[in-house]
Amino acid sequence: MLRAHLQRTVDEISTGSDSDYSSSWISWFLSSKGNEYFCEVEEDYILDRFNLTGLNTEVQNYTQALDLITDNLDDDVAEEFRGSLDVQARLLYGLIHARWVITSRGLAKMLDKYKKADFGRCPRVLCQSQPLLPVGLTDVPYEKSVKLYCGRCEDIYSPKSSRHGSIDGAYFGTSFPHMLFLVYPHMIPQKSGIPELSPPGVKAVEGADGRRGRRPREEAEGTSEVMGEEFSTANVAMKAERYRPRIFGFQVSEIAKLQRWQEAIRDR
Repeated sequence: MLRAHLQRTVDEISTGSDSDYSSSWISWFLSSKGNEYFCEVEEDYILDRFNLTGLNTEVQNYTQALDLITDNLDDDVAEEFRGSLDVQARLLYGLIHARWVITSRGLAKMLDKYKKADFGRCPRVLCQSQPLLPVGLTDVPYEKSVKLYCGRCEDIYSPKSSRHGSIDGAYFGTSFPHMLFLVYPHMIPQKSGIPELSPPGVKAVEGADGRRGRRPREEAEGTSEVMGEEFSTANVAMKAERYRPRIFGFQVSEIAKLQRWQEAIRDR
């Protein structure tokens, strides 16, 4: 999917339909359709070569791509080379962007976009239109497209627009939304509350009508007998993949603690 979008980008640039550099390259890039998730990376950050350490091994024609981003590219670059160079410039800007958004100034810019719900809202009804944040499932480009993280239900979703859905997740990285909530803890959405659970040893559950119901274990066994063990709700929940927020590969401590508690209750 990402490579197909990349080919469409090359076609657009080569036909000249989306390559009107009326101002700076970064301004043109941010104003292009489908790039609404990105924020502007300050030029002094890009010009500091320390911030770009290692990117020269990931981007072809690195020097020319950097010159294009900073508007220092020579005008005599061949037109047939300009299309592929622009693709490399997009890749380079995306990788720089992933580093920028976890800096203090980058987080402040993305926070403004988050407050305006520029990334959309959670489709889950009980999240009450909670604004979302972009997140990558990997930091390696051309592997996974961007997803949207909800801080209330702590799950991820695909963007509604196909243009946004084709953005590389590596351009935001795996740490960004969790770093933002770490720096701005007052922005963490309030949870609706922890459900009350019967203490261990209680064998019966009293319903709203006053009647005592069967034990949860008996209900689970009854479900397995009727539907088959492989179709029981408990087995499906046990096998379901769960998103685990991480910062630089390490799971966020408070969320990890909560998830361990939730999984223990689910197993019980």
